[in-house]
Amino acid sequence: QVQLVESGGGLVQAGGSLRLSCAASVSAFSSYAMGWFRQAPGKEREFVGAINWSGGSTYYADSVKGRFTISRDNAKNTVYLQVNTLKPEDTAVYYCAASRGYPVTLSRSYDFWGQGTQVTVSS
Repeated sequence: QVQLVESGGGLVQAGGSLRLSCAASVSAFSSYAMGWFRQAPGKEREFVGAINWSGGSTYYADSVKGRFTISRDNAKNTVYLQVNTLKPEDTAVYYCAASRGYPVTLSRSYDFWGQGTQVTVSS
């Protein structure tokens, strides 16, 4: 079983930045590729990006490419999402998830999920 806990969300002005973290309680963290998703009110959960097992490869949705960066520290069992140049439309609950496959963009292909962290961007 993998438990994921996100943190780092908050209220930020448009153009600002945040770094989201996702801590995993699992002994074989490096055997999982990790993904980030987001869900805005009234909308479906949306793929944001993913990182492979070693951290050597990342894949992003077009809507965030160039503004968001995913990284991981396998020694700390943690994956990060650096979000820059935030826009009001980035407002959502952000979730991390674990998958055996990479790159995986479909939420149903992820085995474990965190509880989410709220990001609110004011204009």
